[in-house]
Amino acid sequence: MNPILPPSSGRELSDPPSDGISNLRFSNHSDHLLVSSWDSSVRLYDASANVLRGKFLHKKPVLDCCFHDDSSGFTAGADHTVRRYVFNAGKEDILGKHDGPVRCVEYSYAAGQLISGSWDKTLKSWDPRGASGPSHTLVGTYPQPERVYSMSLVGHRLVVATAGRHVNVYDLRNMSQPEQRRESSLKYQTRCVRCYPNGTGFALSSVEGRVAMEFFDLSEAGQAKKYAFKCHRKSEAGRDTVYPVNAIAFHPIYGTFATGGCDGYVNVWDGNNKKRLYQYSKYPSSVAALSFSRDGRLLAVASSYTFEEGEKQHEPDAIFVRSVNEIEVKPKPKVYPTPPP
Repeated sequence: MNPILPPSSGRELSDPPSDGISNLRFSNHSDHLLVSSWDSSVRLYDASANVLRGKFLHKKPVLDCCFHDDSSGFTAGADHTVRRYVFNAGKEDILGKHDGPVRCVEYSYAAGQLISGSWDKTLKSWDPRGASGPSHTLVGTYPQPERVYSMSLVGHRLVVATAGRHVNVYDLRNMSQPEQRRESSLKYQTRCVRCYPNGTGFALSSVEGRVAMEFFDLSEAGQAKKYAFKCHRKSEAGRDTVYPVNAIAFHPIYGTFATGGCDGYVNVWDGNNKKRLYQYSKYPSSVAALSFSRDGRLLAVASSYTFEEGEKQHEPDAIFVRSVNEIEVKPKPKVYPTPPP
């Protein structure tokens, strides 16, 4: 049995978004937290102090966000735009546009580029150091087999998950073709992809309560390590209820990871030992997004209904920031039986 933590969801941040949290991310440099929302806003919080540092508005929903550095960030808009915000100056500019809503943005420190993924079935890479405007900043456009749903970076590797269960793996130093073209090993639509911090592979979640652990190494031995497991399910009276797994976040120190589902639960997993370490007490609504702080001491949780059951009465959106205890995220050492004398 895995322990369920006592009913403390963590500290709730003040002034949350009013309609659907699409993502949240901690900075790599501080406890600043960037939050994008369907209410057309992007918010910057100091998560430790519980202070809203800034709020910026798009004309339409904001579907993703990421930091550039501690003083600026990028957003993906349903208005087809990729925007840059300079927080302290309150400035924004449009880096460029897609032909459809922009679903994902990822900034690569290794390549110095921003990558955006859109429902127009393309990736675009941008050089944010150039002057604003698409002709100055667009580095390249890369067609995808379907609409882009989720992306993740580690080092020079970019993993792109699209509709139709396609997964493309790119080397940012040569984007002309994917390094690998794969099909998800899960049977249903992909919700989230996140790379392992050690750069050896990625985790993929689906709408059908499963997570797949994948590896970049295509050798027989490398591929023999991959596996998938069920999670975010409930059994009642012999009937299984299955919930989408919306979010995956890796702990930056221990490489264990948290998953968040439409059941309102956050589970912490030890992928190497194939064990669940912890389950936090239930959140008021679906867990839409998760992010660990740079040192792994804090976990931000977006409790936000994701319309998996259509229009219905639901709890208001909330952002919780919980302090992480080592026991919740540190892998337990394997215990080997003592051989007989």
